[in-house]
Amino acid sequence: MKNIAIIGASGYTGAQLTALIHAEAELTIQGLYVSENSLDKGKPLADLYPSYSHIALTLSPLSDEAKAKIVAEADAVVLATEHSVSLHLAAWFYSQGLAVFDLSGAYRFSDVAQYPKWYGFEHEYPEVLAKAVYGLAEWNAKEIAATKMIAVPGCYPTASLTALKPLVSLLTSAYPVINAVSGVTGAGRKAQLHTSFCEVSLTPYGVLGHRHQPEIATQLGQEVIFTPHLGNFKRGILATITVQLKPGTTTADVAAAYSVYDKAPLVTVKHNQFPKVDDVVLTPNCHLGWKFDENSGYLVVASAIDNLMKGAASQALQCIKIHFNL
Repeated sequence: MKNIAIIGASGYTGAQLTALIHAEAELTIQGLYVSENSLDKGKPLADLYPSYSHIALTLSPLSDEAKAKIVAEADAVVLATEHSVSLHLAAWFYSQGLAVFDLSGAYRFSDVAQYPKWYGFEHEYPEVLAKAVYGLAEWNAKEIAATKMIAVPGCYPTASLTALKPLVSLLTSAYPVINAVSGVTGAGRKAQLHTSFCEVSLTPYGVLGHRHQPEIATQLGQEVIFTPHLGNFKRGILATITVQLKPGTTTADVAAAYSVYDKAPLVTVKHNQFPKVDDVVLTPNCHLGWKFDENSGYLVVASAIDNLMKGAASQALQCIKIHFNL
């Protein structure tokens, strides 16, 4: 039985992960935490999310006493917190010997030079960053098991990399073009006018400058063009990706490349059949569908995930289970 502390439990991802861990027989929740100045401290989780009325846990402020209690009682800590907050908390809990599963972007780049450009801060813990593993569960299981510092991937990168990584040996130098649409929960729970449901109309954002572009490119080993869009639905991501494959590549070659997922229970691959967001919402699954034109050498692959599940909380749970061999 492993005891897990969840920090940032009032947000969509933290609450979703709380529900997932609560349902696991081999995991217990040490506590749910929010910042000391949060308006949600002291509230039962069910007051914020009535659908979790079966979970009788209260949100506690992350005081120094609470941190000491976590170190004494927990086997791992999950950080569903802002990037700049996770930066410090992850390093501190790691230094105390706990396994850390960070859902922010604070440890996703191995190169410290990337952080000022994409996250607006200098990375102050290069020695911890050097131990961090990118928690793409289907691809990095051995590394996830071996380290105590796991950077859980972003939602768009999870959808994109799951589709693209099997094709690495078949790609030309042409940049894969990724067009992805996410539901508004991807913007978080804080009230903002441009993500208010009534204000959202399908539109691209972060064009040629979104922080997930270098995350995808780094993990793929090849530059990409990535354009995210905000859709007027609650949850889910659909990424439609166009790639050029090497001359002489056949449909059978592509099918063989995707056979890497034959024994991956959460990834479904279909040829000439394309996924829908509704098919993956509230599940930990990734659905891929692809079609290849042998004459032009272009392949289109679509990837659908739930941004709060496979794109965040359920992938964190995968990483926890891999790390603790559950």
